[in-house]
Amino acid sequence: MNNAIERKACYFCQEKVEKIDYKNADFLRRYVNSQGRIYPPRRFGTCSRHQRILTRALKRARIMGFVPFIIK
Repeated sequence: MNNAIERKACYFCQEKVEKIDYKNADFLRRYVNSQGRIYPPRRFGTCSRHQRILTRALKRARIMGFVPFIIK
């Protein structure tokens, strides 16, 4: 019996996404929970490279006001 957990594939690698636009607030909100925290990579299977790019885009969107810091 094999207890290995099947890894989720990175959405950004599958779609060959090079740049994540910080102005696309609806897309970025998918990666933020109800408290405004960024989901960890294991939630969606995001690879480390794209997780860093996603985090940078989310933080930039927060500062610009596209995504709130805390969702009420």
